[in-house]
Amino acid sequence: MRILISNDDGYKAAGLHVLARVMAQFGEVTVVAPKYHQSAMSAAVSLGVRQLAYKDLPEEGPGTWSYLDATPASCVKFGLQFKYEARNPDLVVGGINHGSNASTGCNYSATIGVVEEGAINGIKAIGVSIDTHRADADLSAVEALLPSIIRHLLDHWPDRRGIYYNINFPNLPQEEIKGVRFARQGRGYWVKEFEDWNEERLSELGLTDVFLWQQHRVDLEEGERSYFMKGEFVNEDTDPDMADHLLMKQGWITIVPCQADPTDYPELERLKSLSF
Repeated sequence: MRILISNDDGYKAAGLHVLARVMAQFGEVTVVAPKYHQSAMSAAVSLGVRQLAYKDLPEEGPGTWSYLDATPASCVKFGLQFKYEARNPDLVVGGINHGSNASTGCNYSATIGVVEEGAINGIKAIGVSIDTHRADADLSAVEALLPSIIRHLLDHWPDRRGIYYNINFPNLPQEEIKGVRFARQGRGYWVKEFEDWNEERLSELGLTDVFLWQQHRVDLEEGERSYFMKGEFVNEDTDPDMADHLLMKQGWITIVPCQADPTDYPELERLKSLSF
């Protein structure tokens, strides 16, 4: 099996290295990851007349490693063009993301952007995340349990184009994880997402030392103010037996089936019944 891996935390992230070790059990691993952290980029691509720096990383492993200074979805596009010129890989895997991609976090996630790009190209695709943003997250439970989950999904993959899976692990020791549950995407949204840029506030929130991304400062022009984004999550879901983010908080590993085609087919049929 030929496996293309990318992430949104950058090529240095611990989760990416753990994922490469896990997937090396299944076949030939090729990693094309962003040079820098690219969280919440969704499926954005690096369009425009912009130089994109690329570098082989022979010191990394297992498998063949490289980075591209581009979005995660662009890294997949690059890998498909230059690493698999004869045919596509058999599987695209994104992660292991430092931070949950359950509920509507999935809509913004560049880890999911990685696997959606694979699904768009007709490739089996799986995204993996853990519910902590710490760069030094304990990933031992993921490394121990993920292989059997991957194997089960591959053994029962549907004969349908565009399917991908979103897997989220609770941030718990292996012995405290209850098991695996298939789920749907939970409902919710964020409010109060912008705050004035303040170094003390960033430190208070833990954004200066536990998050993977670097602080990005700008030289303000006259009249400009600066902000940063964080936000408060508002849960709109009352189904603890089906919503992925609620199941994960109970200690379950969740798997949500997704599709690259966003068409709402029941609504399409309803609209077709209308006349203009």
